[in-house]
Amino acid sequence: MMKSTKLALTRMLTAATLTALGSGTAMAALAVGAKAPDFTTRGALAGKTFTLTLSHQLKRGPVVLYFFPKAFTPGCSAEAREFAEHIEDFKKAGATVIGMSGDPVDDLVAFSTKECAGKFAVASAGPDIVSGYDVALKMRPGMTDRTSYVIAPSGRIAFVHSEMNYAGHVKSTLAAVQAMQQK
Repeated sequence: MMKSTKLALTRMLTAATLTALGSGTAMAALAVGAKAPDFTTRGALAGKTFTLTLSHQLKRGPVVLYFFPKAFTPGCSAEAREFAEHIEDFKKAGATVIGMSGDPVDDLVAFSTKECAGKFAVASAGPDIVSGYDVALKMRPGMTDRTSYVIAPSGRIAFVHSEMNYAGHVKSTLAAVQAMQQK
């Protein structure tokens, strides 16, 4: 191959890679049907801290476990407000919504009141949880990507939406929960 052709090809591949990275597309490792890792962590609901265990939450019905990068950032705040606006629809479908991030619980206490409007819990995703769900934001250590999992009461992943753009997470996870209810 000629040197100029190799250079042009390298530039195109680099541009395509940067475009893909900049598009915000995230790739979740847990596939539909995989067993969701159980965990216990600290969380907050309406400004009050508590201990959250996934297996206990699943006894009530499906869980929408959505990971977000950082509390009080524009996209994460907008996503939390949208989940809060639709929480009654999730409850009607029998689902519990839990937001997860790498933020310390102290930050999530305020976030649970302000952005989540006290309507659903947010919890701290430590390194083991982040690793188990493969949601580490590769370019920002300590932060998670934006991946939403719908977990069936059996503990199996029923639906995955992994996209850094928050738009669509609420709509797609609600549709997945409602489809589970119809079965």
